[in-house]
Amino acid sequence: MYTLDQIKKAVTSKGYAWFDDGEFNLNLVGVRNSTSGNKVTNLFDDHLTVAYKQKGIWRFHCWEATTDPGKKGMLLGKAKGGVARMVPGQYRGAYALGLHQGKYQALRQVKKVKVYRDGNRDLNFDETRVDEGLFGINIHKAGENSVWVENWSEGCQVFKRKKDFDLMMSLVKKSIPFWKNSFTYTLLESKDI
Repeated sequence: MYTLDQIKKAVTSKGYAWFDDGEFNLNLVGVRNSTSGNKVTNLFDDHLTVAYKQKGIWRFHCWEATTDPGKKGMLLGKAKGGVARMVPGQYRGAYALGLHQGKYQALRQVKKVKVYRDGNRDLNFDETRVDEGLFGINIHKAGENSVWVENWSEGCQVFKRKKDFDLMMSLVKKSIPFWKNSFTYTLLESKDI
């Protein structure tokens, strides 16, 4: 688990924007587990965090998640060019409240992001081919409390627990009246912290 200070320092040290003006100006930051290298772990061994001010006081949440495709996603994914894995970076205004696969509200990709493409299905993430575009790399939930990633992610950023996702979505909805329906997402690696 991470702290607000660790996340803010890592984001700003890379020269990325950190939003500290006003109420519910959400800093949505994912942290990919660097210790597993390029192996597919099929675990929710990454984190999704959010930092924001409420009534002038900083609030921070850190949840278990995956920023990587799971085993089924890697082996059975049908995306052209291979399964997607988001390239670390900051994606300004790339997300908006919308429907994930037309089923339920989530943060839906609305601007281009960069992904690595891996098509050889060897359960090791390749980072040689980068693709940029609109791919449906959403921020959504798995099950009530999922154990394995499997095909919950084929590039998406996915919460392990539904209750954590629900809390994040309540913050998204509180943010919209202040900042409109536009959200920046930053993906870091744990070695950056």
